[in-house]
Amino acid sequence: MPSNDVRILLQAAVPTAAVGAVAAVVSGVVAGGKGAIGAIVAAVVVILFMGIGLYVLQRTAKSLPHLFQAMGLMLYTAQILLLFIFMAAFKDTTLFNPKAFAVTLLVGTLAWIAAQAWAHMKSKILYVEPDSSTPEKGEKPEKSGHSS
Repeated sequence: MPSNDVRILLQAAVPTAAVGAVAAVVSGVVAGGKGAIGAIVAAVVVILFMGIGLYVLQRTAKSLPHLFQAMGLMLYTAQILLLFIFMAAFKDTTLFNPKAFAVTLLVGTLAWIAAQAWAHMKSKILYVEPDSSTPEKGEKPEKSGHSS
């Protein structure tokens, strides 16, 4: 993974983990130990789902750049649907508090999306790869466009 991709991943995962930690403490105080476990599980699920999605999106951007926008829209839609399915599957569990789980899942997802958007706005990613070969002194650069 190139350094820009890792940087964006970290800039999205760290705030999400911090939100998950705060949610675990709040859920632990409000709902006890099961609330804290639910919040921790939700934070881990958000980081895994969104991290894998970011990785897939970055791989798509490198190999199939013409599909990048469509893939991004499809990926976010699929992630949100999978998170809702995950919430529905664990709504009646006794392993942890489902309300703390659901709230942390929602807040963690929003934190990830906000942090990822902020990281993309702050990163300086080139839209066009610059050509490393520069024309020699006195040599005219080769024309590459229409000459009308």
